[in-house]
Amino acid sequence: MLLSFVWTLAALTLIAEKRFGVKVIGTVTMPVAIVGVVLMQLLRTEVHPLVPALQSTWLHVHVTLAMLAYAACALSFALAMMFLIQDKMKTESFLVATSLFTIGTYAGILTRFEKWGGLSVVAWNPQENSEAFLARGVRLYVTIPDLGWLILLVLGAVAAPLVIALYARWKNDESLFTVANRAVFVSILLQVLTLLFFFLRARDGRYPSLDADGLFFTNLAASPFILSGLVGGIFVSLLYLLLLWRREDLERLLPDAGTLDRITYKTIAIAFPLLTLMIAAGAYWANRTWGSYWSWDPKETWAAITWLVYAGYLHMRVTRGWRGRRAAYFAILGFAVVMFTFFGVTYLLPGLHAYA
Repeated sequence: MLLSFVWTLAALTLIAEKRFGVKVIGTVTMPVAIVGVVLMQLLRTEVHPLVPALQSTWLHVHVTLAMLAYAACALSFALAMMFLIQDKMKTESFLVATSLFTIGTYAGILTRFEKWGGLSVVAWNPQENSEAFLARGVRLYVTIPDLGWLILLVLGAVAAPLVIALYARWKNDESLFTVANRAVFVSILLQVLTLLFFFLRARDGRYPSLDADGLFFTNLAASPFILSGLVGGIFVSLLYLLLLWRREDLERLLPDAGTLDRITYKTIAIAFPLLTLMIAAGAYWANRTWGSYWSWDPKETWAAITWLVYAGYLHMRVTRGWRGRRAAYFAILGFAVVMFTFFGVTYLLPGLHAYA
């Protein structure tokens, strides 16, 4: 599905650039697509047929609608970010947002996977080329030593720009923001080194488990959430550096803020019915497969939350006249929920959609 999302996002970007005349939408959407391509190369690529009970034409309808809707949401995210740039939101505010995202990412990895200074990851069965299990539905975890401490070091590095920026605001000292920007660059280097170290340690070597005797292999494909977090942190930090270095060029190429606000609204107005049809098609498919339209599976629950977020955006836009930054923040929040529904739920919350 990741490949479908990448191609759909690329196609919608070209259509939007042609239709709305905003030639730099790809500045944000194409890096998202590149991250998707990178993850495709590192994660599992084997294709396994679905069990006969799940095979249905409605599967194709449901997935097609999902990819169209998610790509439209990504497009609205890109437009909302461009609106904030053109609306003269301070670069320092983007620095704070970048730091908060990376802090949340690495704190989440540590909270979920850190074990005694190491990193707990799923073991890999090289004979079957799949995750290793202790019992049916129970994954076997191994601990890669020292990676937890390295992630903790990176967490401190990505937090440093935020601390410096907040101190600069408190002291009203603009010169300190230069120090904060240098700290961002240092944090990117540490993040890249951590990703490389994780890649090498996960690819080679056998590691102990707290749940079983012996040494076991692992694989990058067995740790999609960690891998996505590391790549995502680097991606967001690089986007901030791009903004820092080329903001004036971006502002010159972008239309006025009001136009970007209207285009964001139009994009979400397209994404919302696609989300609605996606949920409806999925419910119909679920009823034919499992005998129930809705079972409050984590994927279903978060799909409903996504729908409610965008419904809230449209409601506040139409009835309360929300425009400008409040609407842009809502669009960004919506895309964050979409990404968690697409990636986070799949890899973190077990449920009926685990096959996805």
